[in-house]
Amino acid sequence: MQGIRGRLTALLLAVSAVVAGTMAPAEADQQDDRRAWTGTWATAASEHYEVSGMSEVTVRMPVHTSVGGSSVRIRLTNAYATDPVTIGHATVGLRDGGSAVARPYDLRFGGKRAVTIPAGGQAVSDPVGLAVPALADLVVSLHLPGQVTHITDHWWAQQTVYWTDYGAGDHAADTSGDAYTWTTTSWPFLSGVDVTAPRTGAVVALGDSITDGSFSTPDTNQRWPDLLSARLNACLPGAGVLNAGITSNRITAGTATNPSALDRLERDVLSQPGARTLILFEGINDLGGASAEQIIAGMTEIADRAHRRGMRVVGATITPYKDFTWGGWSEETEARRQQVNAFVRDSGGVFDDYADFDRAVRDAADPRRLGAAYDSGDHLHPNDAGMKAFADSIDLTALGLGRPCS
Repeated sequence: MQGIRGRLTALLLAVSAVVAGTMAPAEADQQDDRRAWTGTWATAASEHYEVSGMSEVTVRMPVHTSVGGSSVRIRLTNAYATDPVTIGHATVGLRDGGSAVARPYDLRFGGKRAVTIPAGGQAVSDPVGLAVPALADLVVSLHLPGQVTHITDHWWAQQTVYWTDYGAGDHAADTSGDAYTWTTTSWPFLSGVDVTAPRTGAVVALGDSITDGSFSTPDTNQRWPDLLSARLNACLPGAGVLNAGITSNRITAGTATNPSALDRLERDVLSQPGARTLILFEGINDLGGASAEQIIAGMTEIADRAHRRGMRVVGATITPYKDFTWGGWSEETEARRQQVNAFVRDSGGVFDDYADFDRAVRDAADPRRLGAAYDSGDHLHPNDAGMKAFADSIDLTALGLGRPCS
């Protein structure tokens, strides 16, 4: 247990398909047209790490829904592991405060209680009848019965996740959270939650740490996609909003577990159930190592690929970061930012529309800087007010979802 805790602490200090058990989401949509699956929550796998001594443990993960629906399924990933992982028991239910669940519903995988996900694979649960409200907290619990050697997860989730002690056994069906004795702030194995709903569609936010919600208030769902979801779901019938942000992500380059936006586009955007609109908010991490032309070429390729899949694409301008605590800003990178932003604002049809996040949060006296009212303190990552400014600056009609209210 100390190994996983220590590694997660170290990560926070750093700040910087095989389908098992059932059919893939796209296949399910094609085979049963009556079942209009829409993603209500998602995250992007962003790391993999080894653990030792972990077995007979249960993890309980709160997630915040966007659109509501009449039934639910979950998606699991073992994308970066070198060994298979077995889920012995999975449940989903509405949160009852902290790590408690009002009523956990058992999930099956191809009719079976347990599922083994191969290294590099994924699993999609069978649907369960559960009325899922919009903008509510669901809790997904996974019992891991065997020896767990590798975990694929999304770290720095800005969300408390609850674990039992090693060897504690299966507590996935507990209503009480008493068995969950320690916490982390990452989502292991869980990559998505889908609901059946009217064909409202989903918006996918593809981005980096700012979209991921870094430095927003933990456990309050103040990431800008969450706040956009609150706006969209005030307008019936609502819409899914899916967060595909990964800290330190770039358009033009990546790593094995933090692939570039181009390399992860299929997995994290195009294959999302019900995905209709992409908001592309990336590029700030590229400015120090790529030219403006390279960033623009990457944006153009992303937009072209999304358009070929019938999606609408909204580009977002790159926000200012002069005096960023960890450096990297220069007059040269600022010139690149301005060149990219000029393209986003007038892309010649590459984007269907744009969101001017730069204008929403920049300092009026020095547009190269993040406005003080929106600054979390490092002069790059916005605080909660900055996140709200992003969400409020988006013209809902630009998303192509037919929302008449604001």
